[in-house]
Amino acid sequence: MSKDLIPMAICYDFDGTLSPGNMQEYDWMKALHIKKPKDFWKKSNALGRNQNADEVAAYMYQMMCEATRQNLRIHHASLKAAGKHIALFKGVPTWFNRINKYAKKQGILLKHYIISSGLKEMISGTSIAKNFSEIFASSFMYDEHGNAIWPAVVLNYTSKTQFVFRINKGCEDICDKEGVNAYMPTRDRAVPFAHMIYVGDGDTDIPCMQIIRRHNGHAIAVYNPDKKGAKKKVEHLIADRRVNIVAPGDYSAGSAIDKYVKAIIDKIKAVHVLQELEK
Repeated sequence: MSKDLIPMAICYDFDGTLSPGNMQEYDWMKALHIKKPKDFWKKSNALGRNQNADEVAAYMYQMMCEATRQNLRIHHASLKAAGKHIALFKGVPTWFNRINKYAKKQGILLKHYIISSGLKEMISGTSIAKNFSEIFASSFMYDEHGNAIWPAVVLNYTSKTQFVFRINKGCEDICDKEGVNAYMPTRDRAVPFAHMIYVGDGDTDIPCMQIIRRHNGHAIAVYNPDKKGAKKKVEHLIADRRVNIVAPGDYSAGSAIDKYVKAIIDKIKAVHVLQELEK
């Protein structure tokens, strides 16, 4: 990272944040002829409760069960291919280049990260995957033929938080346990929390939002503007001081998210200038 540029990071959840729906409900469920997605989630949630299991591990297992029932296998390549059909919120496809250019004009090197309970394989197949420095998400282990055999990574609402610290410390290798837990002075960290934004859509994102806000960063709660009652479900995050703003899922130029993120970029630049002068 250039010493002349100010580091900044935006961390995104995926389902409900960059996409209006759950990624499995697009191409993957259609391929398995699952006509009612709510039935799949009902089975998955019941499995988790009955087995006292993590809900993310439960849905991954349920995916394997549904495929096996139809004499199919979950294949790495097919999951990635399914990612091409995931819908995105308005403005998302052009968001990254636009906001990167704005940040660069302010002398800021902006990086984007996914921190999601969804599937890394599917996110990797989307048209926007190339914009992320890292995609931290749940994923499967595979056999020599590329068939899923077991969950490799399971990200739930609490395990997501480790990746906020990994980005903060510049320790992005998921296998590096020592680095992420080692003491590191604030001045030596790759991206200060005050230079971080977390964008999520609900309760599963709260721990990450709290960590970043507690350290003077910012959090945005996104809701689907086309879904009745969606805004009301996230408004409590403002009252509870979990997020700074609540905004509709619209990343186009001039939208609430666009204006707010640009204002944060301006703030980071202004604070940096002040700190340099005070030295």
